[in-house]
Amino acid sequence: MDLKQLEYFVRVAELGSFTRAAHALGVVQPALSRQIRALEVELRQHLLVRNGRGAIPTEAGKVLLAHARGILHQVQRAREELGRVRGALAGRVAIGLPPSLARTLAVPLTRAFRRALPQATLSISEGLTVAMLDALTQGHLDLVLAYNPPGLPDITLQPLFDEPLALVQRRAPGLPEDPPLPIALHEVAALPLIIPSRPNALRVQVEAALATLGLKPRVELEIDGVAAILELVADGVGVAVLSPHAVATSPHASELVARPLTQPELHAHVMLASSDRRPATLTQQATADLIRTLCAQRYGAPRVPSSPPSPAAGATPAPPAQCPG
Repeated sequence: MDLKQLEYFVRVAELGSFTRAAHALGVVQPALSRQIRALEVELRQHLLVRNGRGAIPTEAGKVLLAHARGILHQVQRAREELGRVRGALAGRVAIGLPPSLARTLAVPLTRAFRRALPQATLSISEGLTVAMLDALTQGHLDLVLAYNPPGLPDITLQPLFDEPLALVQRRAPGLPEDPPLPIALHEVAALPLIIPSRPNALRVQVEAALATLGLKPRVELEIDGVAAILELVADGVGVAVLSPHAVATSPHASELVARPLTQPELHAHVMLASSDRRPATLTQQATADLIRTLCAQRYGAPRVPSSPPSPAAGATPAPPAQCPG
């Protein structure tokens, strides 16, 4: 057994596919298959079973998978401890950010990371919550900032901060800049809404909040991209429910107005997600601390989730309540 074989085996078992694992590892599939086969020969056990949908671990493979994850983690920890002897943490940390947060957080996070962890490498990706949590589960990302993420197996969620949600409309000619007039949530149900498709967390939250009022949204378009949504709103196609940060960082900001939602107010809960499948390295732990500190400085502490408002008060029910911690 060698570390490369174990790493290859873990990737195939976690991704459920030789093809996906080869792509993630940057190796050709025949070479990957040879390494896995050599491991099986040495251990005298079949570790993976190929089927029409990919590859799944056998009972022996499940036992090895648990050990292999621990072995690879300990090797990474050993490398980091040796890095500490040299005076700095090292390694690579891959972070996923929602597009609206990436525009305001990516640069200050990168600066703080380079100051605190000069020997480490940072990778930042943008994406929607569902796609990023899937990448976290598959090992492509180490940490994810997500809006209202659902409770998922093997995922730990920690509250970071809350963002108020607003109704985003095209600014009418002659409309003063400030202050934007608030709008009651029940009025939103009558407006043509441009919103991401299910199971987007914001879509679920808006529908749940309207459902508590006995209403349904009037969906004009389903668009899975904040930039595209704001461009369509600026063109007058419809309205959107987004955070004011999303509007402020848009190139169309001067053409848009973000009206506070009332009766009830809506807030998006931003959580820091990490995978329980791979214990965090020291570098990842230090990065998580940086993220928490930076978010507290820029956005403040979260309003909840220790005692979320009841549905009768207009709060959205499921997603935040399912989040541990």
